[in-house]
Amino acid sequence: MGTPHSDLDPITRGGRGFRARVIALCVAVVVLDGFDTQEISFAAPAIARAWHVSPAGFGVIFGIGLFGGLVGAVVSGAVSDRFGRKPALVVTVVLFGVVTLLTPLARDTATLGVLRFVTGLGVGGALPGAIAIAAEHSPQRSRAAMATLTVCGIPLGSVLGSVVAAQLIPRFGWGSIFIVGGVLPLLLAPVLLLFVPEPTRFSTLRAGRSGAARGDAGPVPARVPVWALFTGGRLAGTMLLSAALFLTLLMAFFLVNWLPTVATRAGIGASAAILTVGAWNTGGILGGLALVRLAPRYRPGRAIALAYVLGAFSVAAVGQVARSGGWLLLTTFLAGFLAIGAQMCTVSLLATHYDTALRATGVGWGMGCGRVGGIVGPTLGGWLIGATHSTGPIFAVAGVVCLSCALVVWLFGRLTQAPGDQLAGGSL
Repeated sequence: MGTPHSDLDPITRGGRGFRARVIALCVAVVVLDGFDTQEISFAAPAIARAWHVSPAGFGVIFGIGLFGGLVGAVVSGAVSDRFGRKPALVVTVVLFGVVTLLTPLARDTATLGVLRFVTGLGVGGALPGAIAIAAEHSPQRSRAAMATLTVCGIPLGSVLGSVVAAQLIPRFGWGSIFIVGGVLPLLLAPVLLLFVPEPTRFSTLRAGRSGAARGDAGPVPARVPVWALFTGGRLAGTMLLSAALFLTLLMAFFLVNWLPTVATRAGIGASAAILTVGAWNTGGILGGLALVRLAPRYRPGRAIALAYVLGAFSVAAVGQVARSGGWLLLTTFLAGFLAIGAQMCTVSLLATHYDTALRATGVGWGMGCGRVGGIVGPTLGGWLIGATHSTGPIFAVAGVVCLSCALVVWLFGRLTQAPGDQLAGGSL
């Protein structure tokens, strides 16, 4: 069984302050990930006006960026488990910082698409390392809570992006949001290099000085190929988590990329339209933190599934109030609290379902599957916006996807978890 602290890296036993600093830096990476992923949706209406192109055409650009995130997440996750969390993290942060900084130089949609693809490689690639490092510097009893806290950086980054975009774009043009989104990662990279250590448990495991982490479902090959996620009793959990991430990010990116455009079309002012994304993601942060405390009291799959069910009705309700700025912000906040709050806990299941040897690969694979949904979502949204002038059907479709998330997560809880597993002890 070991001592109460046997699940901690030896390097983290020096004190909570050290551990908090490492986790805070991981959260900062994920915040910038959320900022740089969503900045294109904030800038899209302004770019469309400046270039005299249809806003519906940006669905392809949204999808290209997310496809880059898919490739980056899967490749970086495997690289992190093979060569180290820290090198992969620093390189990907520098990559998306540099390319984001170059984005205002684009003068056509083709160039913008290429830049967004490469940005996606960086932002998608940074996630597995950041989440894995945060999880491995946390005690077993609070690993799910720390993973959820780290993942909450994604909507927090989007919230900050919406606020910054609402202030900068009307005054300085669409390129200003990309300048901010490029400079911040480049400032963070040397801090990561200096102050984020390679998790000792991972280093020891990689060097072959210890076996797989406690709770391993089967033998893990030394090179940690992706197919190891589907062997040794992991098949059902991997398939269900893959489906859950696909659906939940389809729903999230479907909405977050098109909320400003839909709200603007409904007659809401440009700044208020951008702030709907802030309300959505603020609700998601608070909902995720609330749900990770509630879930340990019940079978986690059921608690998360219930949040998705309630979130589905809230998402559908957004389409009924889109012409009122105040009601739109309130309903969007509630939908985010439930649906995105459930999504935060779903992502954290990746960090707790896999052991140390497979953690970054598992996170990368799951987030890669989610990015596939993220590609489908904006593309589907662009088609719906072109096909209908009513907001109701758009949000009704998103609500159905949210209900599908509920079913998959419930099945995951039924088939892979005992009561209290995975999210047990979710104290922050």
